[in-house]
Amino acid sequence: MLSDETIKAAQPAVLRGLIRDWPAVQTGDLRSYLGRFALSKPTEAFFGKPEIGGKYFYKDDLSGFNFERRALSLPEALAAVFAEGEESVYLGSLPVDDYLPGFSAENPMAVPANPRLWIGHPSNVSSHYDTYDNLICCVAGSRKFTLYSPDCIGSLYVGPIDNTMAGQPVSLAASMPEAAERFPLFADIKDSAIEIELRPGDALYLPKLWWHQVQSTAPLNAMINYWWDATAIGPDGPYTGLLLSMIAIAERPIAERRAWKAFFDHYVFRENGHPLAHLPPEKHGVLGPLKPDNYGKIRARIMYLLRSFGG
Repeated sequence: MLSDETIKAAQPAVLRGLIRDWPAVQTGDLRSYLGRFALSKPTEAFFGKPEIGGKYFYKDDLSGFNFERRALSLPEALAAVFAEGEESVYLGSLPVDDYLPGFSAENPMAVPANPRLWIGHPSNVSSHYDTYDNLICCVAGSRKFTLYSPDCIGSLYVGPIDNTMAGQPVSLAASMPEAAERFPLFADIKDSAIEIELRPGDALYLPKLWWHQVQSTAPLNAMINYWWDATAIGPDGPYTGLLLSMIAIAERPIAERRAWKAFFDHYVFRENGHPLAHLPPEKHGVLGPLKPDNYGKIRARIMYLLRSFGG
């Protein structure tokens, strides 16, 4: 399983054979195996015409998407996945404990998260990131991952954050190699990509914010993933802080933004050490360790300031 050292390193890690003994991996009839657990609850699947080749993406003008979302019951969606038709079908991010109760008990993982099922035909999921740590377990078929580190974001030409295919913004440059002339900075980081292939029984740990394009190459592909915050100190996620900073800082004059950047570097990112290292620990106040009390004190101050429309 994952070590604390792996998580703190914030680097992708391949875990070969981690789930090789799962019944879901060992079964020779995945359709019947999933059917044992499937509840008749509503869900949504992606359907793509043959001409998109399983690449679920935007239309050329970003006005919409090149696939259709269809509301189905879970048994109907699984039947479409296992059927032989011209359209490609993709069922993703299905909460297993809600839709397939009993699956987790037979296929356990020591991660504090509700597993999610991803299953479908050959597909190409555009390069995107997650704001949570991600453990990806290959159950059937194969998955090829193309990874870029978080510091590549400025060269990936990211699409809209509120008009997305499945929740997260995507890299237009990594997803559109045929339009390289539109994304000149991408050439500088393209060769830094890490490529990883998972076979049934393998797993991949992806830290937060690592960009990943996922290609499913077998006629039928299935994976289970787990999202959780492996380094959380409290209930507030870093992405919330990023969004708040967008409205508080992003459109201020550049000189002021530089000043705030210096303060963020000093108080938040702390690459040069603790901001009060020149004082004894008992004088650090709320800048001391967040636990047991300072997390709550700072959070209460933030909530007060937000309610007061000031700060």
